[in-house]
Amino acid sequence: MRTHESYTNDQLLDLLARSDESAFTEIYERFWSKLFAISYNRIGEYDVAEDVVHDVLASLWANRNKTKIESLENYLATATKYIVLHKIKKKERERVFHKSIEQEPVTQMSCEASLHFKKILEIVNSEIEKLPESCQLIFKYSRNDGMSVKDIAQQLNISPKTVENQVNKALKHLKLATRTFLHIFF
Repeated sequence: MRTHESYTNDQLLDLLARSDESAFTEIYERFWSKLFAISYNRIGEYDVAEDVVHDVLASLWANRNKTKIESLENYLATATKYIVLHKIKKKERERVFHKSIEQEPVTQMSCEASLHFKKILEIVNSEIEKLPESCQLIFKYSRNDGMSVKDIAQQLNISPKTVENQVNKALKHLKLATRTFLHIFF
């Protein structure tokens, strides 16, 4: 037997604000089918419509002490509509995303291009080995390990400006060294 069946919506809201679980149960019993109908009519999927109603009612309980509600029925219907709209927008974004993934061609590097890139990488690594030892170390920390200028400076006990200068020196060297052979590949 429902203990709060004869209560008005305003009385139920007052009890709900005092964390009365029986009042919440009565609200659930009173409005579940209406909220489900609103949700299902707009979404058309049973499980999703149930999730919407669950979200609305869970939010009502979670915010029972915070939310000032003047009309329980209007509040629940509006909350349901907003969550339905959110779900529809989310579903549309997912559809667009999946469609874009399906349409993007999978590009594979040709064997020849792969060999060119491998050769370039070998040359770049060879040029890095020609740098002074401290410059090499700083450049490798910067590029391979992804360390920040500040972290490298702390690690090597040098100033951040020195780190920046060494990285720039390495980059200039690599640009000069690669300029002579990159036009061969491209």
